[in-house]
Amino acid sequence: MTTAVLREMRWWDIEPVLELEKDLFPEDAWSRGMFWSDLAHARGPEATRRYFVAEDEGADGSRRIIGYAGLATAGTESDSGSATGADVQTIAVAREHWGTGLGAVLLTELLRAATAFECAEVMLECRVDNVRAQKLYERFGFEPIGFRRGYYQPGNVDALVMRLRDPSAAVPSAPSAQGTESNG
Repeated sequence: MTTAVLREMRWWDIEPVLELEKDLFPEDAWSRGMFWSDLAHARGPEATRRYFVAEDEGADGSRRIIGYAGLATAGTESDSGSATGADVQTIAVAREHWGTGLGAVLLTELLRAATAFECAEVMLECRVDNVRAQKLYERFGFEPIGFRRGYYQPGNVDALVMRLRDPSAAVPSAPSAQGTESNG
C-alpha cells in the first residue's frame, strides 16, 4: 500500500513532474510551458484549473512526487443546462505505484475540485489501449461517448472520450485528501 500526501501543485513541482511525465509519456509528454500555463490559471478568484501532486517519503526523509493530476473548467453550456463543465487534463502515477489505488485518490480529488467549481459534468480522453485507466474511470461512473481518431501522436492512437454527469455524486463524502495522508 502506498501512503501518499496530496497537496496543490505549485511552480516548484514542475521539474519533478516533468521527469515523471517524460518517463510515463515519452512520446507525447507535456512541455514545461504547458504546465506553467495551466498553473497560471490555478490560483486566485478567477481560477479555472486545479492541479495536485502526490508525494511519498523516502527512507532518508526526503519527499518525492509519485503522481499528479489536473483539471480545467470550461464555461460552456452542458447538456444539463449548468454553466460549467470540466476536463481531466492529466492523471499520472509512477509505475512502481500502479495498482495501489493512488490513481483513484487523485481522480477523487479532481472530482472534488469539479464539484467545488460547480461543474455539471466532467469529460476526459483516454488511450483506447489503456484498459487499466478506462476501468478506473468506469468505477467512478464515467461512460464512453465517442472517439477522437488519431488523437495521440506519434502512433496515431485513438482516444476514447468519456463523460461523467454530476461529479458530486461520484465523490465520497469524506473530507478532502489535500494535505492529508491517504492510503492509496
